[in-house]
Amino acid sequence: MRNHLAARHLRTMAVGDLAFFYHSNIGKQIVGIARISVAGLTDPTDPEGKWAAVKVQPVARLKAPVTLAAIKANPALAEMDLLRLSRLSVSAVRAAEWDIVLEMAGGTD
Repeated sequence: MRNHLAARHLRTMAVGDLAFFYHSNIGKQIVGIARISVAGLTDPTDPEGKWAAVKVQPVARLKAPVTLAAIKANPALAEMDLLRLSRLSVSAVRAAEWDIVLEMAGGTD
């Protein structure tokens, strides 16, 4: 990631942490859950070695994608970093937000 806040989020991730998988281009929707499988990596495309990276493994698909429009329409998610920091490629998700998104999706497959 070439953003300092996104890199900081990546550096704080630990093996076993869960993350939402979000299609940020086509669809703009959360579609699944991934698990951090390797943490603390340096971005292999960074010749200076200052940007962070992690490896992820798929865990589960959401029963139904949760679109950006649906997230924006839910007042309980108004402070979600995905909305507040919309250009950030990696953002934190609070426990309550995680639960709401999973409920909106109808759970996982």
